[in-house]
Amino acid sequence: MQSFTLYGWLVCVWVLTVSFQYGYHISALNQLQDVLTCRRIDTSMSAPAHHMGLPTCIPMNDATFSLVTSLFTVGGLCGSLSANIAMDRYGRKGATRISSVCNAAGALLSAVAASVAAIAVGRFLVGLAAGIGICVGPIYLAEIAHPNIRGNIGVGTQLAIVIGIMVTQAMGFGLATPKHWRLVLFISAALSITQFLMSHIITESPVYLKRIGLPEQQKCALQRLWSDYTLRDPDEFAEQPLIGNEERPSPGMGDRTTVGAFSAMGDLLTLLFQASMQVSLLYYSNAILSRALPALAPYVSLAITVVNFLMTFPPIFLIERLGRKQLMRLSVAGAILSHLAVGYGLDAGMVSISSIAIAVFVMSFAIGLGPVPFVIIPEVAPSHASSSISSVALSVNWIMNFVVGLVFLPLRNFLANGDPTKEGRVFYVFAGALLCSSLAFSKFYRR
Repeated sequence: MQSFTLYGWLVCVWVLTVSFQYGYHISALNQLQDVLTCRRIDTSMSAPAHHMGLPTCIPMNDATFSLVTSLFTVGGLCGSLSANIAMDRYGRKGATRISSVCNAAGALLSAVAASVAAIAVGRFLVGLAAGIGICVGPIYLAEIAHPNIRGNIGVGTQLAIVIGIMVTQAMGFGLATPKHWRLVLFISAALSITQFLMSHIITESPVYLKRIGLPEQQKCALQRLWSDYTLRDPDEFAEQPLIGNEERPSPGMGDRTTVGAFSAMGDLLTLLFQASMQVSLLYYSNAILSRALPALAPYVSLAITVVNFLMTFPPIFLIERLGRKQLMRLSVAGAILSHLAVGYGLDAGMVSISSIAIAVFVMSFAIGLGPVPFVIIPEVAPSHASSSISSVALSVNWIMNFVVGLVFLPLRNFLANGDPTKEGRVFYVFAGALLCSSLAFSKFYRR
């Protein structure tokens, strides 16, 4: 990590802002739900219906709130599908700027919303920003990082997401009030505006500059990013995808390049399918832990996120020592055992076992299934196809998250057949699916 200059670290933080915003908005409305939807209101006579010209809440039932919340996923899918066009046409820096503009517009619209329609449009826009940002962020980081620390820096994407979730949850304790809930959204907008204004001092990706035929600007960018650039051979900093030199584009090599791209796609789709399946347990964890610790229910979500945050640090130091595949094996093994234990605990009425298993699962997810996909995305793909492959793979991830969230409860109810002592069966199904997908990943990904 000593290869980065202070300016290089500034660029890293600037890029990671889009990942932070992604995590921030995953949790934002959930923390504000009661006060936003008028469930929690001040019944005193002095409490105004409006504050600074805006209503203190927007009446919504559960179905309407769920629709508004789900528009984040719809926007994310649209953003991911269009991210490759933005990255190829405007560069990594330009795509990041587009993400910041969309997020600022969406967060501002939500912050001043006086109707369901306005906050719904705002939610779609921040989802659009997240979809673009989560595609461009890992690629941008990989292309500015020295090859020796590319994996370490790549884990920063997941760390920024978790920090965003944690910050929103912590803010919810103090700002989830009729007069202050809009500040959560204003803060997000202000951060995106700041990111956009700073963009004029941020360098474009050196790999992208070389790709569009600007070698001199590429060298200038590398000199600003890496402290030891002048001590090394410039050719050492050429693009270094993990598929190997034999699969880089060259005359007569079109077929191999295509094979490399399809192999990379197989890696990513299998890996992201694994990560998507974990959504079910993450969503359900709060209900299980709240049942075990009813008096501390408001702090359960924050505690889970803190554990996730702390366990994201080990991969930063282990990913280059153990390798991506080994971390994934450890993560998947812990996740499968956790699913089985949660299922057994629920069926046996032993909430304590389920609670411990969820804590183990969060730790297992944080060391592999969470951060590794974002590290692998820019590494396995040929550089000329990285934006397209990232866009398709992450679009599939958005779809899988939606499908898993949609089928989880109906599948649980079907397998339980109305018997509360059989609610854990659904976790056995997901454990089996995770095992199958991990075997497929081991076959595709050979590093």
